[in-house]
Amino acid sequence: MRGKWHIFREEGSLTVARQVPPRFDVAVSVVLPPAEPLRLAQQIRQDMWRAVQAVRGFSPVVKVEEQGDGLLVTAGGRVAGRVPGNLASEIKAVLEDEAKRSRWLRHARRDKKRLKSAQSEVKLHKSTTGFDKEAETGQ
Repeated sequence: MRGKWHIFREEGSLTVARQVPPRFDVAVSVVLPPAEPLRLAQQIRQDMWRAVQAVRGFSPVVKVEEQGDGLLVTAGGRVAGRVPGNLASEIKAVLEDEAKRSRWLRHARRDKKRLKSAQSEVKLHKSTTGFDKEAETGQ
């Protein structure tokens, strides 16, 4: 079933996995700055999959946990059969790629500008709804 991902939220952590229950037969961890966990996990999962999709029976799992003033990210997953010896190093290369990290963090940033933009879209939507209602009632 294409596109079916399971998202598990617990106190202080989020896990994205293809299969249930999530399992790490291979795992690599890295600490990253604060970001929106789901967006970050999805970006990492996509890049990890692109790098190791040739591994037969591989099913990605990404776990993002709050850790102090940053995030502990564990990427890897389940492997049906034998785990290739170079799989951890391939995943580590993805996690340590500075260009990828910059893109992930840009996409998943938690900043006032993004929050302010979202709030003004909500205000704009509410005012438009109010205007439409007046037009319909004639008041």
